Amino acid sequence: MSDVLDELQWRGLVAQSTDEVALRAALAEGPIAYYCGFDPTAPSLHHGHLVQLVVLRHLQLAGHRAVALVGGATGMIGDPRQSGERVLNTKETVAEWTERLKAQVSRFLDFEGDNPARLVNNLDWISELSAIDLLRDVGKHYRLGTMLAKDTVARRLRSEEGISFTEFSYQILQGIDFLELNRRHDVTLQTGGNDQWGNLLSGVELVRKAEGKAVHVLTTPLITKADGTKFGKTEGGAVWLAPDMMSPYAFYQYWLNAADDDVVGWLKIFTFRSREEIAELEAAVRERPGAREAQRALAGDVTTLVHGAAATEAVVAASQALFGRGELGALDEQTLGAAVAELPRTPVRAGDPVVDLLVGAGLVASKGAARRAVAEGGAYVNNVKVTDEDAVVSAQDLLHGRYALLRRGKKTLGVAVAGG
Repeated sequence: MSDVLDELQWRGLVAQSTDEVALRAALAEGPIAYYCGFDPTAPSLHHGHLVQLVVLRHLQLAGHRAVALVGGATGMIGDPRQSGERVLNTKETVAEWTERLKAQVSRFLDFEGDNPARLVNNLDWISELSAIDLLRDVGKHYRLGTMLAKDTVARRLRSEEGISFTEFSYQILQGIDFLELNRRHDVTLQTGGNDQWGNLLSGVELVRKAEGKAVHVLTTPLITKADGTKFGKTEGGAVWLAPDMMSPYAFYQYWLNAADDDVVGWLKIFTFRSREEIAELEAAVRERPGAREAQRALAGDVTTLVHGAAATEAVVAASQALFGRGELGALDEQTLGAAVAELPRTPVRAGDPVVDLLVGAGLVASKGAARRAVAEGGAYVNNVKVTDEDAVVSAQDLLHGRYALLRRGKKTLGVAVAGG
């Protein structure tokens, strides 16, 4: 059971811990109970949370007892940001997002068998605290000097906007979570991102002072790209784990587009492939970079982890079908729509000339160029070569009554969309 710490370190999933020697001893004597918290400050988890979910799963696979916490209470307060106060969401919104996050977290852990995980909501205990209980039983264990010295708090205090008492108190609520889980489920380890170090230590200190017990914290590093740009940054914002906020197709494409300098590190962090398998893929990057074997393995594994095998099969089929290596008509409307979502588009009605659509989608500069593309055998509708310069799109060409895929040459794609 202690070997899991070596595995996490090899995978680049450990930034720091409170006492590595003591933690190793506890893991060796295990199983231990451990937890990680997820606040519903948005309707979905994202790429940053994925790191924590992977750590939870590694520890459970090693035989330790997982507790996943969704912060129905802390989500109504919000972890202090580096700058500016959070907008407080309504209780109804937080409750709705809490249920969404519970469903997402549940995909990553095993809740059956000999070592079932637990899913908890900190609203269950924090909502029962009166102001007097909070001040007498918890507040007495906190010292303002320590609280004010937290990096984010200190930075906000130096800023013009300052920090509200609401956000300042967040670290107390997170500390209460560790104390309650220690009392209820004998939790002795909390995991989280390294940017949460100060908040995590709040729980360690509270358990020590209130219960006289030593507990542990393990943090993961901030994941970055080799070129220095922010990991998880897309045109649409974060890499969301919810399919209604980022389609499985777009999710798959994000990982498929990983740079050669990043892909091996991301295979270690985000997949459960063995050291031998990753070594083989690392060699493939070096020896056959054009084949992008490592990227395809990464995209397939992470998409399956988050969205399931069926979704991965659908997006792989869509990727192949776009370039004529599969049957476009076999794709369901949702998958096809996601696959063409980022392509240049033009509106279409049955009977529109293909040459007009090629121009409208920006695949060629003029009708003359469109006609030359047809004459040279380089124009396609739904991967079928267009041989007549006067060809039109029929109602049957509109897949699901909406889409006609346009292609010039081997790789230049566009889409004609009925009504759009």
